[in-house]
Amino acid sequence: MTLPDFWDRREEAQSLVADVRTLRGVVEPFLRLTGQIEDFQVLGELAAEDPGLLTEADATWDSLIEELDRLELVSFLSGPMSRNNAILTVNAGAGGTESCDWAAMLFRMYTHWCDHRGFAYDVLDMQVGEEAGYKNATIMVTGEFAYGYLKSERGVHRLVRISPFDANKRRHTSFAAVDVVPEIDDDIEVEINEADLRIDTYRASGAGGQHVNRTDSAVRITHHPTGIVVTCQNERSQHKNRATAFKILKAKLYELEQSKRNAVRDADYGEKGDNAWGNQIRSYVLQPYQMVKDLRTDAETSNVNAVLDGDIDLFIEAYLRQKK
Repeated sequence: MTLPDFWDRREEAQSLVADVRTLRGVVEPFLRLTGQIEDFQVLGELAAEDPGLLTEADATWDSLIEELDRLELVSFLSGPMSRNNAILTVNAGAGGTESCDWAAMLFRMYTHWCDHRGFAYDVLDMQVGEEAGYKNATIMVTGEFAYGYLKSERGVHRLVRISPFDANKRRHTSFAAVDVVPEIDDDIEVEINEADLRIDTYRASGAGGQHVNRTDSAVRITHHPTGIVVTCQNERSQHKNRATAFKILKAKLYELEQSKRNAVRDADYGEKGDNAWGNQIRSYVLQPYQMVKDLRTDAETSNVNAVLDGDIDLFIEAYLRQKK
């Protein structure tokens, strides 16, 4: 990287910088923790001679355990795509406005989680509901281990609350499905037969700049053999939207093929199930009591507001530890 011609081949240089960042993300936390352990051993010896240092030793021990747990969690993210960026889609289930509003709440939860984590995200596609919320929304999450963490969110999410759209203030149950696939590197070949595709263009919709509803820049690609449909409308250029849509399709096909190859489609990619009752992975109950519970790991919390504001690490970590 110190060579004068390092940046002459920009794409190769950027790839190398990313590789170095990845390696540093493994080595530096390990070396830092090793140093902390050595410091703690010295502190323990001093505390044995001076009881006044026991309080400091106890506090240091608690901090050390947290660091060890964090390093252990990263070791669970060992899948071939765990380090990749993630493409996350939220789809409203049956239920009209209620489900669209719930999809918007989930969308907000994940974008806030990205903010807390320091991950960047770009909205690739969004279709607003007729009265409120989103019918579906897709974002690209960029960050180290984005897919490794977010793959735990794939599935149907169930909400129970007093509906703000019901004049009689009755309790409603809503569903929304979350799908997560990794962004596929360009050097990974995924064969796509053009004859299997239907490519439609249409005018972008929703809030946005001057290009909205003026040009047919939005792109929808349907893959007939699998029934997968991907859309993108975030760019002004139809060409760029088409390229992004192909990238999403490539990622979904790759994930589907990997699941089949590993004979875990039902337990992994297929665990999402129908976007309705009986297939949920997590329940968010706001009425008559407050509780969020993951039905796969039994992880739960009564701090519903924190969860909906993006504090979902409890559920992600529980899922990763259970899978390990």
